[in-house]
Amino acid sequence: MAARIRLTRVGSKKNPVYRVVVADSRSPRDGKFIEIVGRYNPQTDPSTIELDEAKVRDWISKGAQPSGSVQKLLKAKGL
Repeated sequence: MAARIRLTRVGSKKNPVYRVVVADSRSPRDGKFIEIVGRYNPQTDPSTIELDEAKVRDWISKGAQPSGSVQKLLKAKGL
């Protein structure tokens, strides 16, 4: 199983809010996931980025690959 750290959309229509989750790379975007490691709200000014740094570091050490958008969020938070 190849784990990915990626975004899952949970907001309503035209109101995007995302969860940062660890999921199997084969599962669909809003499908089954292993663990929630944070939240991202692009609608606030500035954007709200909440991450559990310990969980993110633990998953990356286990070999989970962050997606491109999550890499940008991690860089913004300084991880």
